[in-house]
Amino acid sequence: MKCILLCAGYAKRLSPLTDNFPKPLLEIEEGKPIMDYILEEVNTIEEVDEIAVITNERYYEHFLKWANEKLENPIPIKIVNDQTTSNEDRLGAIGDIQYTIDELDLNDDLLIIAGDSLFEMKLRDYVDFYHKVKGPVIACKTNNDYEALKSFAVVSVAKNKKITNFVEKPEEPPSNLAGYAIYLYPKEVIPMIKEYLEAGNKPDAPSYLFEYIYQRMPSYGFVFEEDFFDVGTHESLALVREKYQK
Repeated sequence: MKCILLCAGYAKRLSPLTDNFPKPLLEIEEGKPIMDYILEEVNTIEEVDEIAVITNERYYEHFLKWANEKLENPIPIKIVNDQTTSNEDRLGAIGDIQYTIDELDLNDDLLIIAGDSLFEMKLRDYVDFYHKVKGPVIACKTNNDYEALKSFAVVSVAKNKKITNFVEKPEEPPSNLAGYAIYLYPKEVIPMIKEYLEAGNKPDAPSYLFEYIYQRMPSYGFVFEEDFFDVGTHESLALVREKYQK
């Protein structure tokens, strides 16, 4: 299993903090950026034998410095530069997944996590669920804020957690189960990612890819209850800093 951490966005909503500094390396507690929390969880997954961090030209040196501080990490870390320099020429999250697959010649199961995800669910439980269902999995959590759901992937699942409906950013959310940016794909999905992009589909939000795949093979939702924060705004950054620094 390979882990891809998506860190190539330009985080315009967090300007000026992120004008020349990557969002995933913003500190939450003193000396501890978002990436370190993610890394701690990925390190609990013995199936993962390589971590690929996909970033852009603007932030590349920052991530190289971070990786050089992690040389003793039990899982090797590779930093991949997608060669983009601005929000206008970005590849999008799904484009970056494909870029990483091509650059590193990946042909394994893929654990994909957005680099701005701060979560308290246990990845070990998530991966164990994946082994049980033997199909693509997305992390899901109940969200009873109807308006907020319109900006999520909204998921419906059967009793066995097989996905029965999946809609990205629906105008009328069909359930209260929101999908979050942690995905597990069997390696059989890898050719479908290129197929998705070559068909001219949206290269941005990674849930669009999951929506495409769920329509083509049995897929599942791992439902968790713990806190999950998408650190994308000044308000959410302040919230998690207050929570974790306490």
